[in-house]
Amino acid sequence: MCGIAGILRYNQAPEPSVIQQMIMAMQHRGPDADGHYCEGPVALGHRRLSIIDLSETANQPMSDATSRYHIVFNGEIYNFAEVKSQLPDYPYRTNGDTEVILAAYSKWGPACLKQLSGMFAFAIWDSQKQELFLARDRMGVKPLYYYKSGDTFLFASEIRALLASGEVPPIANRRAIVEFLQFQSVSDPCTIIEGVQSVEAGSFLVISRKMAQSEKYWDITRPAIDIEFHAPEAVKRQLNHLLKQSVQRRMVSDVPLGAFLSGGIDSSAVVGLMASVSPEPVNTFTVGFDEKDFDESPYANMIAKKFNTRHTAIKLRPESFLEELLPALRAMDTPSGDGVNSYVVSRAIRQSGLTVALSGVGGDELFAGYPIFKQYLQLSKWKNWWKISRWPRHLLAALLSNKSSKQQRYKQLLRAPACNIAWFYPVFRQILPPPMIADCTRLAANEVTGIRELLLSKMDALEKLPPLSQVSVADFLGYTQHTLLKDMDQMSMAVSLEVREPFFDHELIEFVLCVPDRIKYPHYPKQLLVETLGDLLPAEIVHRKKQGFLFPWSIWMKQELRSFCEEHLQKIAQRDFINRNNLLQYWNRFLQNDQTIRWTEIWLFVVLEHWLEQNGVE
Repeated sequence: MCGIAGILRYNQAPEPSVIQQMIMAMQHRGPDADGHYCEGPVALGHRRLSIIDLSETANQPMSDATSRYHIVFNGEIYNFAEVKSQLPDYPYRTNGDTEVILAAYSKWGPACLKQLSGMFAFAIWDSQKQELFLARDRMGVKPLYYYKSGDTFLFASEIRALLASGEVPPIANRRAIVEFLQFQSVSDPCTIIEGVQSVEAGSFLVISRKMAQSEKYWDITRPAIDIEFHAPEAVKRQLNHLLKQSVQRRMVSDVPLGAFLSGGIDSSAVVGLMASVSPEPVNTFTVGFDEKDFDESPYANMIAKKFNTRHTAIKLRPESFLEELLPALRAMDTPSGDGVNSYVVSRAIRQSGLTVALSGVGGDELFAGYPIFKQYLQLSKWKNWWKISRWPRHLLAALLSNKSSKQQRYKQLLRAPACNIAWFYPVFRQILPPPMIADCTRLAANEVTGIRELLLSKMDALEKLPPLSQVSVADFLGYTQHTLLKDMDQMSMAVSLEVREPFFDHELIEFVLCVPDRIKYPHYPKQLLVETLGDLLPAEIVHRKKQGFLFPWSIWMKQELRSFCEEHLQKIAQRDFINRNNLLQYWNRFLQNDQTIRWTEIWLFVVLEHWLEQNGVE
């Protein structure tokens, strides 16, 4: 896992000092080595966290055997040994995955992406064609940002590296601020900085003197599966194979490797699968608490004992999250309403000696583990009646007040022009509804957001999928990519920890998305996953009440964090896009225990101001 950066300027050679500034801004992503390559119009930079082939020969930037192609790469190619076997004529000098990408690109060009299974973001400079190729993995696990102005093109793993170049104006994208307040993140390709864009998941970008061309090589709404799903047992056999394959691929490492273990279904499944394919005991780590309301360690201990893992329990106090709040906020490359939990857990595990950890994140999204799945199924039953029920729906919406964000969401659902996932999903996932944004800011807030536009553009393909899979796809394209995965990357890499997520394997996802609802419907949490694993998971794990990190942020914001929140709310209230009086009135209502104001609705303004101030963004 690493940090990459680059500059392309055809009319003037980039300054080596600029690429050095960019990679220094990402030192946390790669503390083991750094390097840069400058030739003619291009400069490439790299920070390395050594995971596979720890030798100096595997440092980057790396050139191919002909010195035509030069690469900087962030991520892991899990099937690199399989790809390497298809390219036996290449004169390999290393034993890692980076050189396999070079060999594959020199043989197949952009088509090599279809051969790669993993999480990745990389750039290849073709010195013969004078052409830059950038690519990002299918699910968008690894970030890749770029900025183009006139003759200058810059890219990096983090926005702060682009800002460190001194060539990107630190000006906030106001439309992105609206989306952040609405969903606690910003949809690709937009970012929080004006002019900075994200290479979209499953896409590549080609930059030459004459053109800039972007192309999708994978589309989650069109899974390439041609199977008849008649027998549930056959589905479970194939699913079991794909789960084991995904976990086994993610266990390739030349440094100590382990797993997050919370004692929930997803992390327990990953640990159980690791134990089934590993000849050695698995290293597992649990974060526990003395307070029973937060502590899941008894369940984690049960799994550790069942699979005979080398188990480490790390005890924290809930107040540890308060103590780590400022470091977590400083770790944010992009502002997020979440992520503090990921930072604290990642830091604790990194300090315990691990460099790589597998995580069960993604199981809820893939196996219908959230309430939103059943809620959408209930609403979709109205599909045939939606148009003819317009008048009574609008009347009922008019009768509802705007007193709380919950009621405002109900109004949006009732007024939706169509009964489909594109109109419902953004409402399910929003934090601040448009009326509240309009009250607190001077920004244009409407219901046609980036995620809604994307889903509407893909409705033909989405409606060919089962309804539960439509929710999964919407979540993958929305919350998962732009909040969950982004937070996991920026918070784990802030402490130089690589996290691998087996549930985000693209072959596994394509298969599960095609499974009919009659087989996938969860009568109890994630039933298809549990039944596929057979007796791997104890009943106490499967049927226990879901806990998770539910800390008393609402109380903390009124007590221990009150001065911190008040300071940042007062500062953001001075900015020209904020309605000062209205925002501070919301804050006062929250302090007076008005139950219609949720802590997250206030917290987003606090986080946004902290991020703008820390990065000097206007």
